[in-house]
Amino acid sequence: MLALVRQGAEGEGFVPPSTKDFELPPIFGDNPYTTKPIFLVIFSVILISVFFIASSRKAAIVPSKLQFAGESVYAFVRNDLAKDVIGHEFLRFVPYLFSLFTFILVNNLFGIIPIIQFPTMSHVGFAYVLAMFTFFVFHYVGVRKHGLYKYIKEIMFMPGVPKAAYILITPLEILTFFLVRPLTLSLRLFANMFAGHLLLLVFILGGEHLAQGALGLKLVSPFAFGIGIVLTFFEFMVQCLQAYIFTLLTALYIAGALADEH
Repeated sequence: MLALVRQGAEGEGFVPPSTKDFELPPIFGDNPYTTKPIFLVIFSVILISVFFIASSRKAAIVPSKLQFAGESVYAFVRNDLAKDVIGHEFLRFVPYLFSLFTFILVNNLFGIIPIIQFPTMSHVGFAYVLAMFTFFVFHYVGVRKHGLYKYIKEIMFMPGVPKAAYILITPLEILTFFLVRPLTLSLRLFANMFAGHLLLLVFILGGEHLAQGALGLKLVSPFAFGIGIVLTFFEFMVQCLQAYIFTLLTALYIAGALADEH
């Protein structure tokens, strides 16, 4: 974690966490591609790969705890997110949805793991990239299923809508499909990870600062630490929920692109 107590310009007072605490310097020289978030992304891919390879390497009818954990995650994504949402064509999208869910989940959980303590998705660039992947996937699926002309036509001119309403609906549909969806998908993930981590920093660093103050402040510091611990458990639920929501919306967009009238 960053320095626990930071002094003001005059050497007194608590300087609260800010957006600057998320701007981490390069680890090696001035290379912008050697920052902590970049290494966490690489580490998450290695960690996920090793875990699922290890959990499936010695598969047995009576699964071990590791195999059971791996199969549970896979079954959750396959059945609850892919099959139930997309329908009979779900199977070919399971690898993407599974990779998306596990990648986001692990990188979110980095925010509460000791020593690491940094949620990768609190950098909006990573959320943008994931949203663009989903954007291209569901549009590609729609074009492949319906053809480019029919796909674009049904986006611009919704079936069953009075022609006079197209003046308002058509621009809104274009914005929704080509701008609002990827933006909301990425910004929702980024904002939750950024705000949650910032809130944790406020109470943990604030508690540390109070503990070094006068006697009255020292008596208050345990409450700040207590709130920080409670928020950590709450943040854990938010991190899992955001991975679920991102993957669920991706499945819904794919299902919509496959529908006869999307």
